[in-house]
Amino acid sequence: MTNNFQTNGESRWSRRRFILLTALIATLATIGGVALLMNIFEHRQEGKNPFYRVVELTDETEDPAVWGKNFPLQYDDYKRTVDMVHTRFGGSEAEPRTPTQADPRSFVAQSKIQEDPRLKTMWAGYAFAKDFREERGHAFMLDDQTYTERQQVVKQPGTCMHCHGSVYVPYKKLGGGDLVKGFEIMNQMPYTEARTKVSHPVACIDCHDPATMQLRVTRPGFIEGYRAFKASQGVPNYDVNAMATRQEMRSFVCGQCHVEYYFKGPEKRLVYPWSKGLKVDEIMAYYEEVGFKDWTHAETGAPALKAQHPEFELYNQGIHARSGVSCADCHMPYKREGALKISDHHVNSPLLKLNRSCQTCHKWPEEELKARVETIQDRHFKLRNIAMDSLMDLIADLKAAKLTNRSDAGFTTAQNFQRKAQFYMDFVEAENSTGFHAPQEAARILGESINFSRQGQNALRGQMPAATPTPAMATKAASAKTGKPSDTGQKVAKK
Repeated sequence: MTNNFQTNGESRWSRRRFILLTALIATLATIGGVALLMNIFEHRQEGKNPFYRVVELTDETEDPAVWGKNFPLQYDDYKRTVDMVHTRFGGSEAEPRTPTQADPRSFVAQSKIQEDPRLKTMWAGYAFAKDFREERGHAFMLDDQTYTERQQVVKQPGTCMHCHGSVYVPYKKLGGGDLVKGFEIMNQMPYTEARTKVSHPVACIDCHDPATMQLRVTRPGFIEGYRAFKASQGVPNYDVNAMATRQEMRSFVCGQCHVEYYFKGPEKRLVYPWSKGLKVDEIMAYYEEVGFKDWTHAETGAPALKAQHPEFELYNQGIHARSGVSCADCHMPYKREGALKISDHHVNSPLLKLNRSCQTCHKWPEEELKARVETIQDRHFKLRNIAMDSLMDLIADLKAAKLTNRSDAGFTTAQNFQRKAQFYMDFVEAENSTGFHAPQEAARILGESINFSRQGQNALRGQMPAATPTPAMATKAASAKTGKPSDTGQKVAKK
């Protein structure tokens, strides 16, 4: 009897413990479920409200710190563009310097003309032979332009502000509300006067509409240049802010400044030379047609051109552009901050954030992707050095010929080949991807540069060049040989 009583008591206690344990688990599960639902609800609410309007932004709010009150995550990223991290072929580590009254910077980027003295020969007689440094982040774009030693060589115009400062509000103020009129007024100012009108490097207002936060192009140079480019394609009166897609705008806002340009006429009007197209050959043809030169080469007397920073043009010849990938997709990739999906405003090399920049599309390990990029850049850099040596040989030959007072047709032809070889070489030298934006096009450009240098040397030896065959000429010749109409002609007729 006692054993049965004890057994029944233990059984009842076990059942009670099981019921209590089940109830406890159910209670904890309920609490956990409620907490999860609350968390999901809160994150959904965050997603519905991507920012809190702490301050009112207007079309005159140029200080990015004010925008940062509404967009603290983006502003924190923006401030990080002071970071100086060196990749294998780009970026810069800080180089300390002693501040002076004329230049208060306590550190700068490394000098490219010290790294490669051949650049001084290429730019002999031009301000870039005095000072040319590795690129730095957007945080330095205004100060580095203000204090460059190039300012000591030549009195630069206010036109330079177009790509080195936040000029949207200053343009509007100078033009009495007219953006283009203000742009034209600042172009004609001395740089020192224009600098007093500008307070910030590139800022939020330069790329975003303060009322809607939509991307917009604010630089008249790009608005006019892209209109001319579209006109060359048969699209008249193109309005980039009204007609471009959102994905296109994610490249156009970058292309406002990362481009080739020149100063036109005594009014120093900034012009993007795109009326014939975006390729280096088309830009060269434009300069030839208008008879423009940046300076006369000090050692050879050649009418020389200086390429600026044509990232947008070269990118447009590459596979990423043809695939619809924008500049921002790689340099400002999306990232998660809580429930929010935002663009990374710490603009820098995609190699420094491969997981978000490259692996979104390319499902390979980071080490493999980095190796692929560096292989492309290494091959480009080697070919760049061959092209640079070829140009140095031509310049040396021209310099020697000039000392003998040569002025015949061979000498003039060689000078013109130097102009071409140098511009093509400089086009990829000034472009900051080390060939990656369009590897095959960059290789073609360097190959053309090498050939121009060779033809220049031949011209000095009396071997004048024959007409260079073009793709159209080759197609016509093939058609004549076979007696059949060309495919190109048929396609054009269908259109």
